[in-house]
Amino acid sequence: MNKNSEALGKENIGKLLKKLSIPATMGMFVNALYNLVDTIFLGRFVGVDAIGALAIAFPIQMIVLAFGIMVGIGTASAASRALGAKKVEKADHIVGNAFLSIIIIGILLVTVGRYFLNPILQLFGATENLLPLAYDYMNIILLGSIFLTIQVVSNNVIRSEGNAKVAMISMMIGTGFNIFMDPIFIELLGFGIKGAALATIIGQTLGFIYVMNYFYSGKSNYKIMPRHLKPNFEYIKEIFSVGFPTFMRNVAGSFLAIVANNSLGYYGGDIAISVYGVIQRVLRFAIMPMFGIVQGFQPIASYNYGAENFNRVKDVIKVSLKWLIIYATISIFFVQLFPEQIIRLFNKDPELLSLGKPALRIVTIMMPLIGIQVLAGSMYQALGKPKPALIVSMSRQTLFLIPLILMLPSIFNMGLMGVYWAFPIADVLAIILSGYMIRRQIKKLDERITNNKIAGS
Repeated sequence: MNKNSEALGKENIGKLLKKLSIPATMGMFVNALYNLVDTIFLGRFVGVDAIGALAIAFPIQMIVLAFGIMVGIGTASAASRALGAKKVEKADHIVGNAFLSIIIIGILLVTVGRYFLNPILQLFGATENLLPLAYDYMNIILLGSIFLTIQVVSNNVIRSEGNAKVAMISMMIGTGFNIFMDPIFIELLGFGIKGAALATIIGQTLGFIYVMNYFYSGKSNYKIMPRHLKPNFEYIKEIFSVGFPTFMRNVAGSFLAIVANNSLGYYGGDIAISVYGVIQRVLRFAIMPMFGIVQGFQPIASYNYGAENFNRVKDVIKVSLKWLIIYATISIFFVQLFPEQIIRLFNKDPELLSLGKPALRIVTIMMPLIGIQVLAGSMYQALGKPKPALIVSMSRQTLFLIPLILMLPSIFNMGLMGVYWAFPIADVLAIILSGYMIRRQIKKLDERITNNKIAGS
């Protein structure tokens, strides 16, 4: 076991979380910046309809990403707990089975996704005007999905051994290429929305090559041999069960997009879908660094839970929550203060500005406390508790947001703005539930600490 893994159980929590979270946060920040810049270039060079097409394509991309995140988070949690329990061979076998699983999934995603692409886009709310652009974009994006999903799994595995800088670099390589090549492919070469997709998949491939080189260089704590690729269904079940809540959260988010896009199209037309596309990108840019913090949190919590260092688990929960709330409060300040300036970055269309300014303020109003939701689901996954993780992960979109989107515009006669007001109301309800779940888990950790003291006396 290398020194990075040993530090998870010994180093000061604040210092350790900083060491793991900052690279992960930078990586997520750069990745979110790519999504933002991608949309800005398309909005300026292709037009408002291109933003709407991305709003249709985005939830489909999230489903593809969800498979990688599911296997990645499940593997990181299971492998970290195995390392914490000093079961190194088991950890290697878990990682090997993860790679086998995601390769099979990636091939299926490319095949099925491209074959059924037209009806899928229509299901997600593509209008007659937006469908051709969305098709041109996703038809290319799907080709790179196998490289994306493998890279996502690899980065989670790399973070689980405490080497967050490598994961950050892999994300920065792909994203940096994407941002640099976007204007060249979109405008200079005249590829339009296809150019944005090409830049994306080439960047993903470069990131994939980098992480594969890391594993084959022998620098990783995990030594993946051919024997570790032999299917072990007990390990595969553990990977999928722990990662499943995150998968369902992303799928629920995609189902939410079906409801939201169709509702927005019905009450406000293509421009309302384009506004939602801008809001998605701004939110992703603002929130993704928060997932960097919880990615730093996850290996610390998993390792120490496996090692039965419950005081350290409790400490990292509290410190992470504090960091999340501080960051979110700073972010919301800028979004609430400068909504018009933010929207102008994408396009100066008067309709986009008129509708987008109040909509952006409404949707983001509860952002200071959204970190409670983010941490709750990740906490249970880190501890290997998939059922409560699933409840927390599904609560916002499925239990609260989707019903509110359907009810507020029609039953409460709020029309288009009812769709936007559904978001902060759902956030309030989900924050209450998540806060309760975190508090309950801390009490359980206190009980385990007390029991260990009694057993040791």
